[in-house]
Amino acid sequence: MTASSGTGSSGAGSDPSRLYGDGDRGRSGDSDEEQPRVVIRDKRRIDPETGAVREVPSVPPAGPVPPSAEGSAGAARGGTAVGEGDSDVAAVTVLANELAERTDDLQRVSAEYANYRRRVDRDRVLIGELAQERMVLDLLPVLDDIDRARDHGDLTGAFKSTADQLGTVLDRAGVQAFGAVGDPFDPGVHEAVLHTESAEVSDPTCTHIMRRGYRRGDRVLRAAMVGVADPAAPTGPTPARPIEAIDHPTDESTVDNEASE
Repeated sequence: MTASSGTGSSGAGSDPSRLYGDGDRGRSGDSDEEQPRVVIRDKRRIDPETGAVREVPSVPPAGPVPPSAEGSAGAARGGTAVGEGDSDVAAVTVLANELAERTDDLQRVSAEYANYRRRVDRDRVLIGELAQERMVLDLLPVLDDIDRARDHGDLTGAFKSTADQLGTVLDRAGVQAFGAVGDPFDPGVHEAVLHTESAEVSDPTCTHIMRRGYRRGDRVLRAAMVGVADPAAPTGPTPARPIEAIDHPTDESTVDNEASE
């Protein structure tokens, strides 16, 4: 009985798993995972197993750095600083050049766009003026018929009202008719199809208006077709021109001969 109990207690002491149940082992494992690991460093100078004195690694004392080391370190830092400064200056120079190029490009594009806008505005105005002039040129035959009806006394009633409205529209468009009897003849605005002579005029004068001309501003859309009276040539005998006395040179030798005779 005694031996068996001793054996049983000895077996239990040698096997830790028999002292705790499965539940106790689970709780012990959970506690090991939850708690942080503790690192223990043995700093004892005497080794407990061998009893020998442990060697302590020598650590260089903290003191002033030798001048040679300081000089080399300073030179290294200075060289690095100089190299970084040169690279910064080069980078700034490159950026400044790029900025100047972009500025020139922007100014050139802005100038080209401003010129383009001016050309577009000018062309728009010119196209509008040409369109109005084209409309007036298409209406000129109608205006000529209205003038003929007015000259013959047929411009009356509703026809006269329509003609007056058309004249108002042309006035608003800046179109003016020209060409009247008595106007001085101007080859720039008059087309002479008939020439006569008259003693009543001193300069070429328009005496007949076959077709009126039209202008818009300073631009002549159509010249006026006119008959021109020129000053008459003077009539009667041409006054005689007095004969001037002609003095012949005297020959001295001839005069001497006559005197000797």
